Amino acid sequence: MNSYVALLYSIVLGAGRRVVMADLREMAEGLGYRSPRTLVATGNLVFETGQTSIGDLESPLEKAFSETFGRHVDIIVRSGAGWLKLAASNPFHDEGEEDATRVHVRVMRDPLTEPALEGLQRYCVAGERLAIVDGDLWVHFPGKASESKLLGAMTTKRLGIGTFRNWNTVKGLAEMLRG
Repeated sequence: MNSYVALLYSIVLGAGRRVVMADLREMAEGLGYRSPRTLVATGNLVFETGQTSIGDLESPLEKAFSETFGRHVDIIVRSGAGWLKLAASNPFHDEGEEDATRVHVRVMRDPLTEPALEGLQRYCVAGERLAIVDGDLWVHFPGKASESKLLGAMTTKRLGIGTFRNWNTVKGLAEMLRG
């Protein structure tokens, strides 16, 4: 068995409706995944299954999610080892340890390349710093991320399918994987 992390782009199903994590775990069990567990109520799922490709996990998860919850949501999957590598590669580690809410990673389905940074630099008007590590986009927000012009520029249309997690969530998922 191998461990995997699945990240839901959103748990919002509509006005006032959100995914209940127990239902998400039940959905994963229905796919035959073992030991599904969630971290906080924001769409982070850890599970075990036999060795398979990431694409062979993302598609069935997205299909099951749509059938279970009545809405398509992009789901990004990483192997447990891949997630631990991601956590270890934080280029803003010290800043994240100081304030985990100011360091985020946009975990990408398809890796970003350095030219993607060029299009985002003009939105870094409040001291934001960007780095691409192994295709994922790390961001250090010196102020509140929600107040940054950069946040609105990091869209799926511009960057491709991906989802943000803050440093606390990245570390929490890594701890779950380590058991």
